[in-house]
Amino acid sequence: MATAANIIEHAVLREAAQPKERLLDKAFALAFRGLVYAQIWEDPVVDMAALDIQPDSRIVTIASGSCNALSYLTANPAQITAVDLNTAHIALGKLKYAAFRHLPDYDVLRRFFVEADSKANIAAYHQYLAPHLDETTRRYWEGRDLVGRKRIGGFASGIYKRGLLGNFIGMAHRIARLYGVDLRVLLEARSIEEQREIFDARIAPVFDKAFIRWLTNQPASLFGLGIPPAQFDALAGDQRMAHVLRARLEKLACDFSVQDNYFAWQAFNRGYDKGPDAPLPPYLQRENYAAVRERIDRIEWRHVNFTHHLAAQPDASLDRYILLDAQDWMDDTQLTELWNQITRTARNGARVLFRTAAEETLLPGRVPDAILSRWDYNEDEARALIRADRSSIYGGLHLYRLKG
Repeated sequence: MATAANIIEHAVLREAAQPKERLLDKAFALAFRGLVYAQIWEDPVVDMAALDIQPDSRIVTIASGSCNALSYLTANPAQITAVDLNTAHIALGKLKYAAFRHLPDYDVLRRFFVEADSKANIAAYHQYLAPHLDETTRRYWEGRDLVGRKRIGGFASGIYKRGLLGNFIGMAHRIARLYGVDLRVLLEARSIEEQREIFDARIAPVFDKAFIRWLTNQPASLFGLGIPPAQFDALAGDQRMAHVLRARLEKLACDFSVQDNYFAWQAFNRGYDKGPDAPLPPYLQRENYAAVRERIDRIEWRHVNFTHHLAAQPDASLDRYILLDAQDWMDDTQLTELWNQITRTARNGARVLFRTAAEETLLPGRVPDAILSRWDYNEDEARALIRADRSSIYGGLHLYRLKG
C-alpha cells in the first residue's frame, strides 16, 4: 500500500528532471507532508461566481485548508467531495466538519477558527470534538509536530502562524523587520490611497535589497508558499522572482480595501482581524453559520489523488471541478489522464476552475485536442476572474465549460 509520503512524492517528482532538480523535488515533497495551509489562498467569492453552483451540483475540489470547500456550502449544492494527498489537510477538514456538527454555537466556533489563540479552544476540543473524530484524525491533532508541540495546541497560540505557509509568512515578517519595516502598518490604512502610500514608501523598497533578490531566486525559498520546483519557473517567467513577488504583493496590498480582504489580514497580520466586523471567509461569517451547519453533511473528505477519485465515479455524474493550482505540478501524461476523467464524468453544463502560477492557461498543446475541443474557454473572462481574486497570489484563474 502506498504511504502518504510516497503519494506526495509521486505527484511532485519529475522523472525526466536533472539530479539537482530531482533533489529539490524530493525536498519539497518532504516539506509538503505536514500542514501547509491552515487557510486556503484562493478566493471563494470569485470561485462561486464563476462556478454558478446549482442546487443539483455535485462538486469535486481539492481540499487544501477546506475554507473554500466549506464556503461552497453557502451556494447550496447537492454534494461536495474534498480530496487531498496531504493527511494534515484531510485532518483539518474533518476537524472543521466536527466543529460545525458539535460545537454548541457560532461564538464558540468563531473563537476556535477566527481568534484561534485561546486556551478555551483546547477545552472545547476535548469536550465537543475529540469524541466525534475518527482515530486517524484524532491521532493527528493529539500528536506532536517536528518541534514537539501538540498540533491541537495551535488553536491556543494562533493556528495561522503554523504550517508551511504560516512559517513562511512569519519569516517574511522577521526579514522585513530587519529592514525596519513592520508589515502590520498596512492594516492601519483607512483607504486604498493610504494603502498605496504605505506600500510604495515602506514595503516595496525591501524587494530591491540584494539579499532579498538572491533569496527569492532560490526555488527552495518558496516552498513555504506551497510552490514546488516545477512551478518556480512558470511563476517567474522572464522576470526575477523578486519582481514577480513584489507585483503579487502589490496587488494584495493596493487593489482591494484591507477592511474587506481577509487575505490581506492573513498576510500582514498572520491571522484574521478579531473585530466584530472583521472580513472572513464565507463559511466563517455569522450570517452563513446556520446554512453551513445545516448542510455540513453534504461534504466529505477523501485522502486520494484527484484523478484516481474521478476514475472511480460513473460516467456523466459530476458538475463542478476545482483543481486549485495542482496542474502546475503535472506532466503531460498526468494532465491528459486527469482531463480524460473530467470529460468522462462531466454532466451537461459542467465547469472546471483552476489557477496557474503563470498568466496563461497551460492546457493547449499538452492535453490532446480530442479532449480539450469538448470544452469552451474565454481568455477575456479569465483575465476578469484573476483581477477579482483578492488573494492576489496567482497569475491566472481559468474557467472551462463543457460544450453542449
